[in-house]
Amino acid sequence: MKTYTTLSRLALFFLFITLVRQSFAQGNGPAQPAPVVQGLAVSDSVYFDFNRDISVQLLPFEELYQLAVKNSPQVKFEKEMTVGYNASYKLSRMQVLQNGVAFVNYSTGNQAIISTGAGSGDVLGQISNGYRTGVQLSISLHDIFGRPQQIRLARANQQAALYRREAFELQLKRELIGLYQDLLTAQRVLHVRLEDEQASLAAFRIAEVEIQKGKVTPEAHAYNMNRYAQTKSTAEQAKGEFLKNLYNLEAVVGVPIQQLKRK
Repeated sequence: MKTYTTLSRLALFFLFITLVRQSFAQGNGPAQPAPVVQGLAVSDSVYFDFNRDISVQLLPFEELYQLAVKNSPQVKFEKEMTVGYNASYKLSRMQVLQNGVAFVNYSTGNQAIISTGAGSGDVLGQISNGYRTGVQLSISLHDIFGRPQQIRLARANQQAALYRREAFELQLKRELIGLYQDLLTAQRVLHVRLEDEQASLAAFRIAEVEIQKGKVTPEAHAYNMNRYAQTKSTAEQAKGEFLKNLYNLEAVVGVPIQQLKRK
């Protein structure tokens, strides 16, 4: 009887080891289309293997940053503001030209000009007919004393817009670094939670077999069931955190997920 009990325990022990090894092998075996991360969207699994390091599947960080800068609406807005202030600066420098006027006109016909003296007819004909050109220039005190200040103001606005754009690009880079690192951490945490879930599932299945044979008390079986439920819940939370970080990265970079994959 003792020999039978010992063999039975050895059999259950080897069954437990086999189930645990099979569970861990899902994360260490050849790359499959997400065999461990069950419950992730199929459309996402088409583009990424969530059992491999996500950093080697995504585009390099610098390329992600360049895409984020290119597609960011705020960066585009700041760029247009810089262009506008640059145009305003150039206009303020050329605005003094509005005080100069060039003119060209031509007159012909009979014009009555009162003149006295001999030989004045030919001279009057030359005055009455022909082209007239000239330039008129007037400079006010405002142009002398106020114009330089307006140019400095326009130049300062142009530089401020440029620096504000650079500051926002730096802020965007910091945000992207945080999202990128959170995504890597979330994947590592997810793998740990899934391994814990698989181990709890193996222990729960063994307990189900043993309770049918009367070798496990209902309290112990309830503990195993509760333990599995907790690890399952924790694993689902880890999945949600991982996907949230992935979709946040997609939103910040501004391109669909499939375009984030390294070729």
